[in-house]
Amino acid sequence: MTLLRLITLLTAGTLFTCSNTSAQPVPPVAEKHPHILQTGGESRTDDYYWLRDDSRQDPKVLNYLRAENQYSAQIMSGWAALTETLYQEMHARQGEQTESVPYELRGYRYQQRYLPGKEYAQYLRQPVGGNLVWQTLVDASQRAAGHQYYQFGGLEISTNNQQMAVAEDTQGRRQYSISLRNLKTGFWHNDVLQNTSGNMQWSADGDYLFYIRNHPQTLMPYQVWRHKTGTAVSQDALVYEEKDGGFYLGLSRTASDDYLMIVSSGNTSSDVRLIPAGEPLAAPQLFAARRAGVEYYLDHYRGQFYIRSSWHSPHFGLYETPSAGKPWQTLIAPNPQRDLENFALFRHQLVLQIRSQGRVQLEMIDWKTGQTRNVAFDEESYMAWLGANPTPDTDKLRYGYSSMTTPTRIYEWDMSAGTRTLLQQKPVQGVDPANYASQRLMITARDGVQVPVSLVYRKSLFRKGRNPLLTYGYGAYGMSMDPAFGASRISLLDRGFIFALIHVRGGGELGQQWYQQGKLENKTNTFNDFIDATHALTQQGFGQPGRLYAMGGSAGGLLMGAVINQEPALFRAVVAQVPFVDVLTTMSDPTLPLTEGEYEEWGNPAQPDARQRIKSYSPYDNVHAAAYPNLLVTGGLFDSQVPYWEPAKWVARLRTLNQGSSVILLSTELAAGHGGKSGRLNRLKNTAQEYSFIIQMDQDSNNKNNNRKTAW
Repeated sequence: MTLLRLITLLTAGTLFTCSNTSAQPVPPVAEKHPHILQTGGESRTDDYYWLRDDSRQDPKVLNYLRAENQYSAQIMSGWAALTETLYQEMHARQGEQTESVPYELRGYRYQQRYLPGKEYAQYLRQPVGGNLVWQTLVDASQRAAGHQYYQFGGLEISTNNQQMAVAEDTQGRRQYSISLRNLKTGFWHNDVLQNTSGNMQWSADGDYLFYIRNHPQTLMPYQVWRHKTGTAVSQDALVYEEKDGGFYLGLSRTASDDYLMIVSSGNTSSDVRLIPAGEPLAAPQLFAARRAGVEYYLDHYRGQFYIRSSWHSPHFGLYETPSAGKPWQTLIAPNPQRDLENFALFRHQLVLQIRSQGRVQLEMIDWKTGQTRNVAFDEESYMAWLGANPTPDTDKLRYGYSSMTTPTRIYEWDMSAGTRTLLQQKPVQGVDPANYASQRLMITARDGVQVPVSLVYRKSLFRKGRNPLLTYGYGAYGMSMDPAFGASRISLLDRGFIFALIHVRGGGELGQQWYQQGKLENKTNTFNDFIDATHALTQQGFGQPGRLYAMGGSAGGLLMGAVINQEPALFRAVVAQVPFVDVLTTMSDPTLPLTEGEYEEWGNPAQPDARQRIKSYSPYDNVHAAAYPNLLVTGGLFDSQVPYWEPAKWVARLRTLNQGSSVILLSTELAAGHGGKSGRLNRLKNTAQEYSFIIQMDQDSNNKNNNRKTAW
């Protein structure tokens, strides 16, 4: 047997080891440096706290992350050909050139295009009428040149069509710079607005841009500023500051274009301040005072304000009033069986986006007659949403539709005639959706609650009880993970995998009550649902024991960590993308981004009950001696939502306590943040890497169990 030559790397007092031979690689071993953490009078020892470097510049930390990346690359080189094959498959399905359906706004038609071989889109416009030339507003690929990371955060055109503001992030921390361009002359202004959230709105005359600056420590959007075009940034005026660190600031404008709105939102409460768009120097006026546990969101059209609010019950209703301070009249009463998720105002119709029994419904109500119509959907399990409808003075509604077997479609619904037109179906090259089947199941969890599961598979490859199964979950913040088409996922389905989306409690799939049942003191329901649904799927023949896999990211990564602590033997391999796993430590540090705003989701560890509850499930704190599954864990050095040190510390502790022979990999993007690499092709490479890990683990398992290569 070839002896492994271990190299000891000593950098600034930090020790870790790695292999430097062509033999089986040996993972880096992070030295333990005990650090005492105090939370609410309780002490904990964190051996890997040294991996936290807020500057992201400490050589010893960076060297350790590079060593982890090198180890991961060495291990994954064994199936590099598979990874490349998957990438080429995904790239071919995507096509070389794609473009969005144009929409019209203030006399112009707007479109987004991806050109062959380009990572980023072009953003264009042309005057409405005739076959006039498209004008390139921004070529994001050109703007990205020279940057290791680039994220286009959006653009805003002034109402007079003369000015444009563009938000861009070149680090991955969601710290956007805003550049300004005079569209009449093509001139880019010299002044750039730095450290912003990327959220911005123009005044009616196009002379002033309102934007939001992030807090220098927590990065929370907390100040609204006003910039006059052509003047120095140093002359910008502070318009409003949010003092509560648990609230985020946002900017939007009403459908009427009459008002700019400053929205302060927490997890369970919000308020809105108004600035007349034609009076940019006016002080913002509070529409309704903030109340604990009450959310409200505004729009305005034809002299009336419309308010979606939870002021009567946790289930949102819709109200109207002529002005702030006047009584609210009920338009749509709250209904425990239906959650009002969104609404849109049109000249003759009110459109509601409602969730009922886990499915989205689009409902149109005629303002004059009160007649109601619903959009008809063709499948039992699907995803639908209100599309780009920037102009209310129309009878045509755009909406999006997708399912696990239907690529994304954009429809236009003529609300007066009751007819719909398919504007675009996203092209998926070389794929016949008829080859795939999707199902929606209800699984009984251990406490008797029915948990929805959406699954998809290739019909010809389904073998009851013999397929590998990949389960995916999120379950936090009331966010709905609806069953939509995944072109990349076809590479798994065509190799015999069943893909299941488990709609665990904590998400919003079954409304506000479903969310409440999976947060704070009810958080363990999220983990139990995922485990129970996986067992039930296997019992029903939708997965083979020993060939079960799981994936989740961010708060879904927390789900992955909690699940493998509870049942380490359930899954053969798990992918945890930028996982939020050091919950207790992060929630105890209000200097970190997002922490204060997350108290209503997880709890505040300064309170003994919340501290013990978080401690009981926090993945990092509950790693124990066990045979853990194979793991691919990802992170981003500049991640402002889940700091890179959370996955790094978790992997270090898992390696120390793992009792089995599983592979545990940590891959950290050193020039990216929460979303991983930037660019449409780079994102495909990330997905190909994750899928190849799962497929390889399955092939290894199948070969060992059956002494043959997998039939997939």
